Amino acid sequence: MKEFGQKHNKVTKNNTISPPEPVLRVSPWWLSPGASVTLSCEVEHVSAGWSFYWYKAVPDLSHKSGSYSYELLPASSNGTADNSYIIHGQTHTAGYVCRAGRGEPHFYTLYSQPHFVWSGDLHPSASLSVSPDRVQHFTSDSVSLSCEGNSAEWRVSRFLLPDFLSFCSDWGTMNGSTCHVQKIQSSNAVYWCESGSAFSNAVNITGHYDDELLLLSPVHPVTEGHSVTLGCKLRTENLLSKVFFYQNDTIIQSESRVEMIIPAVSKSHEGFYKCQSSGKESPQSWLAVTSTSRPDSSSFPVLVVALTSVVLVIFLFMMWFLYKRSRGEKYYY
Repeated sequence: MKEFGQKHNKVTKNNTISPPEPVLRVSPWWLSPGASVTLSCEVEHVSAGWSFYWYKAVPDLSHKSGSYSYELLPASSNGTADNSYIIHGQTHTAGYVCRAGRGEPHFYTLYSQPHFVWSGDLHPSASLSVSPDRVQHFTSDSVSLSCEGNSAEWRVSRFLLPDFLSFCSDWGTMNGSTCHVQKIQSSNAVYWCESGSAFSNAVNITGHYDDELLLLSPVHPVTEGHSVTLGCKLRTENLLSKVFFYQNDTIIQSESRVEMIIPAVSKSHEGFYKCQSSGKESPQSWLAVTSTSRPDSSSFPVLVVALTSVVLVIFLFMMWFLYKRSRGEKYYY
């Protein structure tokens, strides 16, 4: 296990060139059901003979500023000739790291910076809730990010898109399992909780200036069949004139109310939403919809046992049938 730590200089005190630091790319960033995750490790001045090593980043909470230890992924102990690695069946938020090596004795690059693939789905072992519960916030808003799950110690992480990782201790105040943020930065960022053994669901939060119009939409995915309310808000006005709501740039409601209610959400409601009012247009936010048809992972072993039993019964019946037939015995139903 290797600890994520400090930056390295290109040239050491002995005027020797330090190992290069590879760049890890992760695709996709956000998990969807059944999708595979592809890791790509890029090395400067790449040439033949490199082997690539792939690691899972494990949160190390002993360092309050934020660090990770690294665990080799399966089939990576001897390295891979290909600089890409595919992960199947990833369902939770996770962090990954890569490095490369070549020659005898082996010369290794530095470890890459950790990169993440995020899941918005809530999980019992670790979950993140946001108050106020919405994607878009004014920069003057205070926001609370609370961690829940099977851990007594947490830290809240933020990945400022496109490429900057930091922790609550850098931009907020961690009080127990809650990170309090006095002012949201004007940016698009992903937040999640980390314990010593787990990552929570991730949420996307955007900060906007006080003179902008905001769309009020839930920060978590909405389950099919549930209702959802979308709102439209100016910082200085409680009552807006005629409000227009859009889904994927197509107008879907034009009324005097500042809210739009979808009583029973379906997959067709998933998409980008925005609102217009008082000569202003809000930024758009993604409304995710979780399908109820996805099989429950806890019921999967039961299903496998049931199907195996049926196949076994059919197999035994066929063996009995062939045995009787070989002896020329008659049988009746």
